[in-house]
Amino acid sequence: MTDFTDLIAQAKKMQDKMKETQEALKKIEVEGVAGGDSVKVIMNGDGELKKITFKETIKDESKEILEDLIVAAHNDAKSKLKKKTSEEISKVTGGIEMPPGFKLPF
Repeated sequence: MTDFTDLIAQAKKMQDKMKETQEALKKIEVEGVAGGDSVKVIMNGDGELKKITFKETIKDESKEILEDLIVAAHNDAKSKLKKKTSEEISKVTGGIEMPPGFKLPF
């Protein structure tokens, strides 16, 4: 019976650590870039877009190019956030893959 009790205690400890990690992940920020750093976006751990910046050199670009660069920078940030989140979750789970449908904090 002791083994079962230990297992429950370990599961509780892992659950608590996962909650701490999810709260910490909400506070991180990643930067996505596009067009040779012409467009930069900042995204937080909840997946919210916090800031967009442009270099002066692209002010004369067409609307379509600017739209594409914003989308590309956003996708870059989203990819970096997903990678960072996976790395942090992996630290808690000891590299155990999370099941399909497991929702990350965004």
